[in-house]
Amino acid sequence: MKSLNDAIDTTTPQGKLTFHLFASLAEFERDIIRERTKAGLEAARARGRKGGRPKGLSKEAKDKAMIAETLYRNGEMSVTDICKHLGIARSTLYKYLKYRKVKIN
Repeated sequence: MKSLNDAIDTTTPQGKLTFHLFASLAEFERDIIRERTKAGLEAARARGRKGGRPKGLSKEAKDKAMIAETLYRNGEMSVTDICKHLGIARSTLYKYLKYRKVKIN
């Protein structure tokens, strides 16, 4: 194997050594990053921090969910029309209805 960007020719013993040296350094660097990340997450947990996205809906989404429920239960608008009216995707509408515990026909 011969690198096109670097002058490392792995067909020679010196090239193989250089290649393996760089590979070992890259693996070492990944391990260090992994350890630091793990330590940082553990320290954050010890301080009472939680990772990830907050559960539930935002205030705006809750408002839209309530409107979506009203429009859906009213039955005068189709699902497509409700989505267009609220500016949301069909899957989002069903997520809102599920959040509001609406039985879907």
